[in-house]
Amino acid sequence: MGFPKSFYRWRPHPWHGLNIGSKAPEVVNAYIEMTPFDAVKYEVDKTTGYLRVDRPQLTSSMAPMLYGFIPQTYSGERVRSLSPTSRIGDGDPLDICVITERPIKRGEVILRARVIGGVQMIDGDRADDKIIAVLHEDRFWEDVNDVSGIPEALVDRLHHYFETYKSTPGGEADVKIIERYHAELAREVIAAAAEDYVEMYGG
Repeated sequence: MGFPKSFYRWRPHPWHGLNIGSKAPEVVNAYIEMTPFDAVKYEVDKTTGYLRVDRPQLTSSMAPMLYGFIPQTYSGERVRSLSPTSRIGDGDPLDICVITERPIKRGEVILRARVIGGVQMIDGDRADDKIIAVLHEDRFWEDVNDVSGIPEALVDRLHHYFETYKSTPGGEADVKIIERYHAELAREVIAAAAEDYVEMYGG
């Protein structure tokens, strides 16, 4: 007797085995690697799909919201073309930061996120965009459809985190925030990353 189609005999890889979401790029699936409670930087292992410890946070700064990636996306040439000051895409899945009203204290969860904007970031010379979203069906944020609708202080914290999360105390990292963008461009970036993924790994 075979396994039913809905049953995974082995754990699916969160980058390749999960899908982007049927309503993408407006609402996407997100795999969460880190929460605002984590003092250690976690990152999915690209070979096994398990979450591994990347490094302790190098400064006292911690992610101000849930942080992970959108499955079946890839930062390649199409993403780079939307980031004109970069030289290449960073070769990773597209990062996403998700705002919730109720705290989620554990990583390695999958959720649906409604896209409201993004941050164009350059890490070295690589495009490393961060999509900003709210937890889908979170009633607290249900009227927010664009990044302009969230408190400026929260976006400032996000900028500060990414500008410093690779810095050593007393040192600097080669990371630059170029601009914050609205929901329309964020959806373009997601669509580009989905096409880059298909080109890189197939449909």
